[in-house]
Amino acid sequence: MSRAAFAWASYDWANSAFPTVVSTFVIAAYFAQGVAPDPATGQAWWGWMQAAVGLVVGLASPLLGAIADRRGARRAFLAIATLFTALATAGIWFAEPDPRFALFALLCVGVASVGFELGTVFYNALLPQVAPAGRMGRLSGLAWGLGYAGGLVCLALALLLLVGPDPSPFGLDRGRAEHVRAVALLVAGWILAFGWPVLLFVRDAPPAARRPPWGAAACEGLRELAAILRRLPTSPALLRFHLARLFYTDGLNMLFAFGAIFAAGAFGMSVAEILLFGIALNITAGVGSAAFALVEDRFGSRNVVLVSLAALVLLGGVVLLVESKAAFWALALPLGLFLGPSQAASRTLMARMAPAEETAAQFGLFALSGRITGFLGPAVLAAVTAATGSQHAGMSVILVFLAVGLVVLATVPEVRAPAAGSA
Repeated sequence: MSRAAFAWASYDWANSAFPTVVSTFVIAAYFAQGVAPDPATGQAWWGWMQAAVGLVVGLASPLLGAIADRRGARRAFLAIATLFTALATAGIWFAEPDPRFALFALLCVGVASVGFELGTVFYNALLPQVAPAGRMGRLSGLAWGLGYAGGLVCLALALLLLVGPDPSPFGLDRGRAEHVRAVALLVAGWILAFGWPVLLFVRDAPPAARRPPWGAAACEGLRELAAILRRLPTSPALLRFHLARLFYTDGLNMLFAFGAIFAAGAFGMSVAEILLFGIALNITAGVGSAAFALVEDRFGSRNVVLVSLAALVLLGGVVLLVESKAAFWALALPLGLFLGPSQAASRTLMARMAPAEETAAQFGLFALSGRITGFLGPAVLAAVTAATGSQHAGMSVILVFLAVGLVVLATVPEVRAPAAGSA
């Protein structure tokens, strides 16, 4: 692996701490159990926040991607997004366990989530710069596995250094949940400590032509984005791929956003238990990402996504039927084997389908197709949860979105990579 490829992959190690620790496990559970009035209300409020994040990201990412293409500024945009993510994450420290701090906590997580999602647009767009077409699947999958390893290590540190010890270290007040809130500071420091190699060792693609001023780049980016959207109907495979992502990525995002809240409310899992569950799930997810990465270039990126989505629907349906905590553990952990491959292979498929001169803009659409309905899924989940008072009923919405995405993706032809070394 070249230095640039390793530097690119290391960013997955850095930024995966945010969705793992903040969005999925520790902070999400802390909000539902400690800040919101009750777990069901917390799940509903969290859903409205995720809906707002999806709307902002869906509107901003294609335009910013097009501007980055025109300016050749993918690394600069990535640096800004990473800084916003870290600073907003650190702000969660000030969210005390009281419903009065619910709006502030949601605002911090929402801003950090926008920064994280926009950062992935520019990060993903750098993939063709560091790997030939015949090796992109392997690098993308291994990087995703490295991301799960990073999330695992960060979770373990949170458990061993902050959440687990009693009395808490550093004079942290457990009565005010400072031992949990400090996890946000750990994640912010983690992102800043490990997120820099990609900015130093990976080169930007050159701008499309001349490097226009920022205002002109915005206008040209809008025109480029409009042209790409007009051309989409003439590329039916690409159009159906984006349509499929409207649904299955929304389902995956809901799974990450509400998994810990569901475990905490439906099975009474404490923050420490959720941390242990997160560590175990990250192990299975890392194994799945690495295993599928070794065969993806040969088996096909679309086929990897199809297999992963089918397994998630089947296993997820059974998880919603169980009532004991032990059965939940036994059935939920195998889900991790298919979480990483469904995302890493999607990234590779997009990189292979996108024209080289508009990669960031296409990955902006990639983010758009994963987020433009990002407000719809959490909103439906929140509405169903609020109407029924049942977390199980709300979580069933996720399976519907995954299944619809699976059906649409099955109509997209496979894009085969050239032989390794031919690019």
